[in-house]
Amino acid sequence: MASKRVYNFSAGPSMLPLECLEKAGSEITNFNNTGMSVMEMSHRSKVFTSILQETKAGLKGLMKIPDNYEILFLQGGATLQFAMVPMNLMSRTGKADYAITGNFSGLAYNEARKYGTCNTAADTKDRNHTYIPAQQELITDKDASYFYYCANNTIYGTEWKYIPETGDVPIVCDMSSNILSCPVDISKYGIIFAGAQKNMSPAGLTVVIIRKDLPGRQFDYTPVMLNYEVMIKKDSMHNTPPCYNIYMLGLVVKWIEQKGGLEAMEQLKKERSSLLYDFLDNSGLFKCPVEPDSRSGMNVVFSTGDNELDTRFVSEAEKAGFFNLKGHRSVGGMRASIYNAMPVEGVKKLVEFMKDFELKNK
Repeated sequence: MASKRVYNFSAGPSMLPLECLEKAGSEITNFNNTGMSVMEMSHRSKVFTSILQETKAGLKGLMKIPDNYEILFLQGGATLQFAMVPMNLMSRTGKADYAITGNFSGLAYNEARKYGTCNTAADTKDRNHTYIPAQQELITDKDASYFYYCANNTIYGTEWKYIPETGDVPIVCDMSSNILSCPVDISKYGIIFAGAQKNMSPAGLTVVIIRKDLPGRQFDYTPVMLNYEVMIKKDSMHNTPPCYNIYMLGLVVKWIEQKGGLEAMEQLKKERSSLLYDFLDNSGLFKCPVEPDSRSGMNVVFSTGDNELDTRFVSEAEKAGFFNLKGHRSVGGMRASIYNAMPVEGVKKLVEFMKDFELKNK
């Protein structure tokens, strides 16, 4: 089974740990001797309630989430959070700060402008989003309802290496593409949210971690399904949640624990990304446009500078078993997404392939 799997460098949905897939496969028709799949059982049943609570407890333990935070399992992806956040938080002052460091933070900013005044705390488009602004470069408003940023930018290959200082203004962070890749001080944040399809679970689940004092300020017109307060009271089950994805997240959480926790994930993250960046920095053919101190440990972007050669590289890489290396259409080139489930061996083999390709195309 394992020998038939390719190295999947997709930005998302991404590869999942093989052990988790095999465990899920063994239970696909009969979970825990219930005679049915998790996909078939009632979300109100004792069995599924147990799955949900165990997953929540496992995530809380893994991430060291303090008791004054709630964990929600929602739907709609990170994109729905672009509206849900301002609908629930903007009413306090009618203003919010947004650091625009890539595509998704830009989309979030545009969505939030429908609900109040958005201050641009930073915008890195002046250098094509190839860097993360320093703390002293952030233009913040002490009267903002919240400060928003995206921790890792999948398209441009940048990642925040620090938590912004915002005083008493709550921080809202989209961690979709680097959550569970390293320890995080949850207490520094008001809300953390993440689409699950990078490091957590199949697409369809959105995890929200929210400080308990923040819900209850939603606009009157906020739809019930976008109301944090309702979702907390209903324990994420106002309607049927993404049951199977929650089950899969539980398996991934256990897998990470078995591998040594978030500290171990961080070491693997550094090992994988260093292999690629060290090669790129010494390559005569491939180049990474991202400033070194802003480089992502999850999404490594690079190119040859020749569109035709880039296309040939992607094609030949796929034939060699390295899939989904084509860069995002807005930037071109290539992108290797190296999330938690990507084995170090996969990155080593990719680097060897790149070395060989470079020799053949000098």
